Amino acid sequence: MRYGKKAASIATVLAGIAIATAQGVPHDSGPRTGQAAAGGYYPTLNPTEQAIFTNGLGQFTETNDQVPRVDGNGGLGPGFNSNSCASCHSQPTALGSSPAPFSPQVPQPNPQIAAGLSTGATNTIPSFITSSGPVREARFVRKADGTPDGGVHNLFSIAGRTDAVGCTLAQPNFAAQLAANNVIFRIPTPLFGLGLVENTSDQILQANLAATAKQRTALGIGGRFNLSGNDGTISKFGWKAQNKSLMIFAGEAYNVEMGITNDVMPNERNLAPGCAFNATPEDLHPDSDIEAFVDAMRLSAPPTPVPLIPDTEAGQDAFEKTGCALCHSETLTTAQANFTGMGSVSYQPLSDFALHHMGANLADGVSQGVAGPDEFRTAPLWGVGQRLFFLHDGRTSDLLNAIEQHRSRGSEANEVIRRFDNLPSGQKQHLLDFLRSL
Repeated sequence: MRYGKKAASIATVLAGIAIATAQGVPHDSGPRTGQAAAGGYYPTLNPTEQAIFTNGLGQFTETNDQVPRVDGNGGLGPGFNSNSCASCHSQPTALGSSPAPFSPQVPQPNPQIAAGLSTGATNTIPSFITSSGPVREARFVRKADGTPDGGVHNLFSIAGRTDAVGCTLAQPNFAAQLAANNVIFRIPTPLFGLGLVENTSDQILQANLAATAKQRTALGIGGRFNLSGNDGTISKFGWKAQNKSLMIFAGEAYNVEMGITNDVMPNERNLAPGCAFNATPEDLHPDSDIEAFVDAMRLSAPPTPVPLIPDTEAGQDAFEKTGCALCHSETLTTAQANFTGMGSVSYQPLSDFALHHMGANLADGVSQGVAGPDEFRTAPLWGVGQRLFFLHDGRTSDLLNAIEQHRSRGSEANEVIRRFDNLPSGQKQHLLDFLRSL
């Protein structure tokens, strides 16, 4: 799939390429600046559908920073990680990934810090939540008895807040768990264009994977899908493709990240004596918040790449030559759709939405569905040009480093990374520039 050959209109892309070239060694030019290349509604939607998207985005960006359910569908806690969907999904705009870190140019600290200390809360900010780092959730690999855990352990408690008098729920002892090497992190996945992904049939995904079976086998690449334990169909959402639908994704996130019960997950987590202030579920149908969140995700447009120039066109060639495109599939097609213009269209997510073994270096020790401890869904690369943090735990902000992190014992990407390393420096740079054009 080619993205066009006219000259790029974003000057910052060209400036970044010029800087990288001048340095003479492969170098990530950094996230594109300027206007967000995503965040709006799908361009063919009719006025009614556009209004549904706009309402959903408004709910997505709303802050839920009150414990008692006074109006609407709120009810923060008892445990939580932040107080708004958009506090986590905001780079380069709402529905995106982890927001910009603190800097002199962006004097806005990690929003989780403000959320954790709001309204008199007595929380201690965990060491892995920093002003200069990504938004994160924490999962424990093992329970106290040594059996598998894998679940999210909320960073914060409502204890001490002026609107949660009587609640004494303690935070997890993250320092002890870190010392025991028992904590893994996840950062927010971008949510742009997910209606196209949700409406891609199992048959299309299976055919896409089968079409490259011979080439993948030659490079030691496998691939399988995470499946719903109920109907056996393919799951596509989350770092390990553990969520079957956008509704499940939204309902789980509302409860896990903000502690707000809903029709998908109606029971409180971390419930302790004196910490239940609302009847459950707190988010109710009809007109529930999670339905609005789904509307925003489902009707959003995918990120818009910068049109190719000779440098980035050469980078796309290198991307394909090394074998990156064998997992980061360049084109998929949707099924028929109920929304105007979204049916039977080709789109470019740069993902096969399959699980792949990523080896010891990236393994998080957590199993979800059929996804094992070192398996992850191929991360879609559309929009990667404006992302700040990479890999499931946000361990790097450098695309070159993120590529190299794919290599380790047991990784299906080892031969692809070997091919990347053998590219001439100029071709490596072209590939990096191509990624930043997406």
